[in-house]
Amino acid sequence: MNKFFTKKLPIVSFIFIPIIFLWHPNWVGFLGVQPYWPLFWLLPWSMINGSIKGLVVGLFLGLILDSLTLDNNFSQIPGLMFCGFLFGRIKLHSDIFVGHFRYGLICSLGSFLCGTLYLSQILFRNFSYSNFLMLIPSVKNILAEVFLTGLFAPFICSQLLRMFKFSRRKLH
Repeated sequence: MNKFFTKKLPIVSFIFIPIIFLWHPNWVGFLGVQPYWPLFWLLPWSMINGSIKGLVVGLFLGLILDSLTLDNNFSQIPGLMFCGFLFGRIKLHSDIFVGHFRYGLICSLGSFLCGTLYLSQILFRNFSYSNFLMLIPSVKNILAEVFLTGLFAPFICSQLLRMFKFSRRKLH
């Protein structure tokens, strides 16, 4: 049983993304905004498996999260696919200390890209109704999400990367 769990660790941890996305724990939030949870899993997985697999997993992750949200008009797929491809291009380094801070910066950039792509979909769809004052709360939400994602990424991504490397080592 332990061998099965070790082999399937990335899949088991993948299942927790929609659960945390729906759970939306308030004690983790800042200004009513949560970190962008999918990036915590997508970064280490894409770094290990490459950009093409990161792009495909970003597509599937976006499909799952879009099916869970009530708003069908806007999609998280473009941002997650772009981040999966971008994260797959990043190489692993042996410097542990720099790596932890690097995860925070990379996830912050990915959160900013995903939030900006999502906001651009909203603005494009509602272009005739939009005015400048509509952007202020959206930009505040994106910046709060970027801050929280960058804050928690070094802790979560380093642990997931270690678990994914361990499960990959056990496969070979």
